[in-house]
Amino acid sequence: MKKTLALVGLIGLTAACGGPAATTKAPDPAKLTLVDRTAKAAGPLDNAVWLLDEEPGTLDLDADGGTANRTVMSNVCERLMQTQPDMTVKPWLAEQAAQPDPATMVLTLRKDATFHDGSPVTADDVVWSLDRHAGDGMDESDEFEDVESVRKSGEHEVTIAFKRPNALFVQALAGGAGIVLNKKVVEKLGKEFGTPGHDDACSGPYRLAEWKSGGQLTIERYAAYWNKDVKPLTKSVTFKWADDTALVNSLVTGEAQGAYLSDTGPAVALQSNQAVSVAYGATTRVFVLLPTDRGVMKDPKIRRALSLAVDRAGIAKSGFAGLARPWKVPVGAGAWSYEKAAFQAAYDQLQGAPESPQLEEAKKLVQEAGSPKEPIVVATDGEQSRTVIANAVVDAAKKIGLTAQIKSVPGSEFGSFYTDKSLRAQVDLVPDDWYITKSDPIGFYDNGLTGSANNWVGFSSPEYDQLVAKALEATDDAARAKDVIELQRRFTADMVWISLVEVPNAVVLGGKVTGPPASQVHMGYPWAADLGAKG
Repeated sequence: MKKTLALVGLIGLTAACGGPAATTKAPDPAKLTLVDRTAKAAGPLDNAVWLLDEEPGTLDLDADGGTANRTVMSNVCERLMQTQPDMTVKPWLAEQAAQPDPATMVLTLRKDATFHDGSPVTADDVVWSLDRHAGDGMDESDEFEDVESVRKSGEHEVTIAFKRPNALFVQALAGGAGIVLNKKVVEKLGKEFGTPGHDDACSGPYRLAEWKSGGQLTIERYAAYWNKDVKPLTKSVTFKWADDTALVNSLVTGEAQGAYLSDTGPAVALQSNQAVSVAYGATTRVFVLLPTDRGVMKDPKIRRALSLAVDRAGIAKSGFAGLARPWKVPVGAGAWSYEKAAFQAAYDQLQGAPESPQLEEAKKLVQEAGSPKEPIVVATDGEQSRTVIANAVVDAAKKIGLTAQIKSVPGSEFGSFYTDKSLRAQVDLVPDDWYITKSDPIGFYDNGLTGSANNWVGFSSPEYDQLVAKALEATDDAARAKDVIELQRRFTADMVWISLVEVPNAVVLGGKVTGPPASQVHMGYPWAADLGAKG
C-alpha cells in the first residue's frame, strides 16, 4: 500500500516551545544520526500519553488505513509477518512462509496464538481475514491483485496460490494485508466494528480499552498475551490528538510523553529543548515533483533540465529547516532492507539530481528541447514545504531560460490531483511527499508502468514494464535488487517523477521515557511494547 502524508507549516512552532525562533538551531542533515531504536527502557510506566495528528475515523484498517489509525492499531492487531525496527521482516503469527514454487506460498501458523477474547487464532480466521482484506474497496485490496486463491490446507496451514509470482507478498503480510482478525467478533459487530465503544478483534500485546469520541483513546496491556517473550513495561497508552503548536507545548510541559511526527516543524522546535529528546530513523518518505503531460513537462529533456537546475540543498534548508537531505530517487533508503551495499553503490553513481544546481548542463538541455516559452505551472496549497518547493521551481526555471508560475489550490482539494484528471490538466508540476509501507524499492517502481494511475506524464516503455514484472517475480534478493536498480536508473533518467529531498522518520519522547523504534515501522510494529521508563 502506498500513501502520501499531509503536512502543515513550520511557521511559529519554534517560538511555541518557549523562545524566539532564532534561538533554536536546526539540525544538520549531513550530521543527522539515524537509529533503528531509541535507548532500551528499564522501568515500568503506569500510563503514557501519546499524541496523534488527528483522531482516527475508524479502527477498522480495512476501511481506513490512515497514519493515525495504523499508529494506534499496530499495538493491538498482529500480522502474519512483522517488520522489525531495522526494516527487515520476520515471521510472526505465521511461524514460516515457505514457497515450494514461485506461484505458491504455504503459511505454517503458530499453534499458541490467541485473540483478546481468549479464542485461538485459527487457519479459518486467517483465510477469512485475507479474503476480507482483498474485498472490493478495502484499503489493502491492491495487495491481492496477483492472488488466485487463499485456502486452508491443514489445521495450522494456509496455502496461497498466485496468478503470477509476487516477491513482495511476504512483505504485504507484514502490513495491513497480513492482519489476522477474529472472524466471530467482526461478524458479530458488523458495521459497528472499529467504532467507539466496541471491542477489537485482535491478538496483540495491547487491547482496546476505551475510545471517547472527540476526546481520547486508550489501549491497555493485555495480561494474557500469548507471546511471553514480549513483556510491555507500560500498562496503558492514552492517545490524544493535537495540532503542531499544542503538540510541542504538551511535550515540553510533560502533559504528553511522546509522538511520532509527520511534520518537520515540531522536530525543529523541540531539537534543543532539554525537556525532550528527538530521535530520527530510516524512512521511505521522499518529497517529489509529479509532472503532468499538460505542457512542456511532457518532454523528458525539460524534466531533466529542471531536475539539474533545482536547488535541493536550498529546499532542505528553507522548506524543512534542515531536517531533510537532498535525494536522487523517489523512495527513501529505509526501503533498502536487503542488498543494502548494492543499492547504496547504485544510488551514489546516479546523475541528474544534484544537491546544488548544475545550470550550464540544464541550459543545454533546454536549448535541445527548443527553448519552449510556454510557462510551467506548479501547484501549491500554501503549506510551507510545498510553497518553498514551488518557489524553487520558479527560480530554477528562470535561471535556465524557462518561465514558471505558481497556482494556488485549496488544501482540501490538493489530494484530488491523484483522482481528478481535469484538475491535473491545469498544472504541470505537483509537489508532494510519498512513502511506501514495504521495505523494498520495487514497491514503488510500478508507478512508472504504462498507464499507471500515478504516471501522469505518460511515460511508456515496454522494456520498463517487462522489468517490473520480472522484478516482482524474483524471489531471490540479489536478482531482484539487480532488476530494481535498473528500474531506478530508467525511472530517474526520464525523471518520471523528480525527486527532491528525503525526510527521516522522527519520534519525540519526554525526558523520563524511552524505548520505541525511531524508524518508520511504528505503523505496523507494536512500538508501545518497547516503551517504558528510563533507567
